Amino acid sequence: MPRLLIAASGTGGHLFPALAVAEALPATWQVQWLGVPDRLERELVPSHYPLHTVRAGGLQGRGLRKLWNLLQLLRATVVVRRLIRREGITAVFSTGGYIAAPAIVAARWCGVPVVLHESNAIPGRVTRLLGRRCSRVAVGLAAAAERLPRCRPLVTGTPVRAAVLQPTPLPDWVPPGPGPLLLAMGGSQGAVGLNRMLRPLLPQLVCAGCRVVLLCGANDPEAGQPLPPELAAAVVERPFADAAAMAGLLQHADLAISRSGAGALSELAVCGTPAILVPYPAAADGHQDANATAAAALGAAVIVWQHPPGEPPLARALWRLLGPRLRGAAPAADHLVNLQAGMARLAVTDAAERLAGLLDGLAR
Repeated sequence: MPRLLIAASGTGGHLFPALAVAEALPATWQVQWLGVPDRLERELVPSHYPLHTVRAGGLQGRGLRKLWNLLQLLRATVVVRRLIRREGITAVFSTGGYIAAPAIVAARWCGVPVVLHESNAIPGRVTRLLGRRCSRVAVGLAAAAERLPRCRPLVTGTPVRAAVLQPTPLPDWVPPGPGPLLLAMGGSQGAVGLNRMLRPLLPQLVCAGCRVVLLCGANDPEAGQPLPPELAAAVVERPFADAAAMAGLLQHADLAISRSGAGALSELAVCGTPAILVPYPAAADGHQDANATAAAALGAAVIVWQHPPGEPPLARALWRLLGPRLRGAAPAADHLVNLQAGMARLAVTDAAERLAGLLDGLAR
């Protein structure tokens, strides 16, 4: 019986694709999980798979910080090697990030095959350094494959949560009405900068006939404040939405405003949701900029760079895209239809099955 260790940690962008792959594996597989203490996997994984945790720092830093991270990595590698041998692990799968480094090194130390998936257009540091040590490297975007020529990567797309692929109605808490629905979301961590760009525009949007759902995250200091009466009937603000609610929102929204993490981008694509992408300015190696550029090149999205509240770029993009629907213009003038077609070109609906098949082939 094949035994898989999944190394995925931290954010939904790492965890949701890994969970989708685990669900797509044949029932004969036994799955265990490797994560880091006090991260999102503590909430998502234990109800599905046994969770083991190690301390794993990044490969960056200088001086004593870099030395400490290296010592932590070496210790974690020894711990993971013991885990692989004790549990009889026959294959390792990782979606990158800090946890991937000890998992890859320990697996190769034990002679166990490793599949590494890189979802971003610019491969992360671990992928660049250790990708050649893996049995196979898979990527979500063709742009990443061009940056990893020595790894001979396979373009599989990025897996999405199974719930997002199922036809789902709108949640009953979405504001009712005939006006177009705007969904603003910042990913699993929320996005304070994006929220601050949008909030000053809410009165104009509601006055024009829009309905708005703002998924603001749990860390926004402005979240939870009562909305003015003139907005309350058409705007809903929540910290997050569960998988089923997220599926309904993505499938029925006329337009989304989103960060350009690979996970969010993949879910927008499979749902055909037109999007304004606002890349996170501090993302490592500018990978969100590159993800957004890859989507825009396919005609799937419009990019608006993060700016202070009150500046015009986001407002201009919103009126350009939503204006025709608000005015009841002819379909030929509807820019959102063109973005939907671009999202269809970006979408890969069977990425989880492709990766599960890759793992199954290596284990035979």
